[in-house]
This record gives sequence, structure tokens and C-alpha cells, in this order.
Amino acid sequence: MQIVLATGNPNKVREFRDILAADGLEIMPQNAFPECPDIVEDGTSFEENALKKARVVCAHTGCIAMADDSGLEVDALNGAPGIYSARYAGEPCSDERNIALLLENMRHMEEEQRGAQFRCVIAVVAPGGRKLVAQGLCRGRITTRPLGTGGFGYDPVFFHEPSGRTFAQLDSTEKNGISHRACAVRALRELLPGFLMSLRT
Repeated sequence: MQIVLATGNPNKVREFRDILAADGLEIMPQNAFPECPDIVEDGTSFEENALKKARVVCAHTGCIAMADDSGLEVDALNGAPGIYSARYAGEPCSDERNIALLLENMRHMEEEQRGAQFRCVIAVVAPGGRKLVAQGLCRGRITTRPLGTGGFGYDPVFFHEPSGRTFAQLDSTEKNGISHRACAVRALRELLPGFLMSLRT
């Protein structure tokens, strides 16, 4: 079955394809469809943003669409950067600028104050309006400097305690087994067969 992934981020497309490789789902990026509209992520929560993206792409393509909205929530920053993770440091948006601002804002914090979590919300929307939402979390802490060269986003400063490494120090297979996105996909897998079956009735 073909599902359109509502993102222009090639890193996300690759992660979803890797994680869902065994499920018999063909993940198509939205840019495979001409003139797919730009989507303003103006929701007040990860779920609102994910649903909006999935609904817009579903309406444009006529296909089942899936979108995720995810970000980093730092305990001592009251959940920031949260839904603003990708544009935390403003324009021009870049991972390097976002990380630099985060580390600056946390420069005086001790290790016990550096708890954080990645959150991912995945929404699936079908033509006709039926929807499915799943969520995943991964706890960790923020390092004082970037470590590792893999991944993207805040991966170089997100230390995963059980593995003893940052996400950027893990290879893609390791990360895809433990990440917030992997947790959300596992939750989605529990619900997706019933959801797809309901579309046939």
C-alpha cells in the first residue's frame, strides 16, 4: 500500500522508510507529487501540526497521507523548544544555529538540570477524513557540546543514557530502534491494520 509522507525533509523520509521497511508499505515523499502546497505549521501542539500536514497532503494527492511533528522538550526550559524546535534560533533555520542557542541557554545548568525528551506525534489521514494518531517519547539529557557526526537536528547534543551515546553517535539502525519516531511508529503499528481495514467498510 502506498502512503504519502507529508514532509520535504529527506532525513525523515529515509527514517520512515527504514523503520517501516518490513511492513509492506510504500512510503512516497510529498515532493513526488507536483505542486504540493507549502504548509504553515501554526498549530499549538505537535498533534495539531501533524494532522494539518497530513490533511493538506491527503487532499492534494487523493492518497492516504502520513505526517509527523516532532521536537525536543527540555525540562528546565519548560518544554522549549518544543513545537518550535526546527526554528528555535529563527531565520535562517539551521541545525547548527538551533544547537548553539540551546547550549547557550543551558550553559549554567548542572547535569541534573539537563533532562530532556524527544517527542514524536504521527498522524495518518485518509480520503474521507478518517484519522489515526500515535505518539512516542525518548528520554535523555542535553550535553554541554555536540558529540558525533550522524543524525540530524539536535541529535549531537541528545545523550541517550541506556546506550551511553548521543543520537549522533549511534548508527541509523541503532537510532531507528530506540528513537521517539521508532516508539511512535511502534504505537502506530498496533493501530494501523485496524485503521486500514476500516477504510474498506
